[in-house]
Amino acid sequence: MKTISSVVESYIRRKPFLQTALSEGIINLTSLSRYIKPEVEEVLRKEVRDGAIVMALKRLSENLEFLATHKIVKVLKDIGEITVRSSLTDYTFQLTPSILSSQLELMREIENMPDIFYTSSRGVNEINIVVSNRLEKTVERIFKNEICTQKAEQLASVSVKLPSENVTVPGIYYFIFQRLAWEGIVLYEVISTTNEFTILVDDIQADKAFSIIKALKNL
Repeated sequence: MKTISSVVESYIRRKPFLQTALSEGIINLTSLSRYIKPEVEEVLRKEVRDGAIVMALKRLSENLEFLATHKIVKVLKDIGEITVRSSLTDYTFQLTPSILSSQLELMREIENMPDIFYTSSRGVNEINIVVSNRLEKTVERIFKNEICTQKAEQLASVSVKLPSENVTVPGIYYFIFQRLAWEGIVLYEVISTTNEFTILVDDIQADKAFSIIKALKNL
C-alpha cells in the first residue's frame, strides 16, 4: 500500500539536484510541499494535507543527510593523490578505419618521452586525444588524414585517485561533479578508470577545480 512518505520519497529520488538541496537543508519544505502536492494526490487518489507532506519531507531530509555524511563523505575523506597538469591540448577525431593505426604511431613516437602528458578515450563515433601542447605538431602530422572535429587548447587536467570503496557507494561522482558545477567549472572531458578519474578544464580554472576537490577531504 502506498503511503504519503513512500510517494514523496519516490518523487524526490527522481530529482537529483532537488535531493541534494533537501539533504543540505537549503530548500523551503512548505513551498516544496505545495509544489509536489498535486502529484502526490494523483498517485494516492485522495486529498493530502500540506502538513503531512512537510513531515514526510522532513523525515526524508534527515535520512538523506545521514546517508550523505555516513557513506559518500566517508569515501571522499580518503581521496588520494590529486595531480594537476597544465598546457594541454584536446583533439576530437571521427572514428575511422585508420584512426587506431594513427594512434599507434603517435604512441610509438612518445614512448620514450616520460615527461609529456598523453591520454585518450574512445566513444561510439569519435575518439579524444589529450596531449601536452608541445606535441601539437606531432599529432597534427600523424593525424593529418583524419577528420578533426574539434581542437581545444590551453587546458589543464586534474587527476584524482579514489579509494577502492568508490565502486560500491552510489553517488560519489555525482557528489564531486555537482560541487564543480555549482562553482561554475566547465568540464571539457572526463576520463576515468576503476579507481581514478581525470577532468579536463580551462587552464584558468585549474586551481579552482583543484581546491574544490581537495576541500571534499575535509567535509
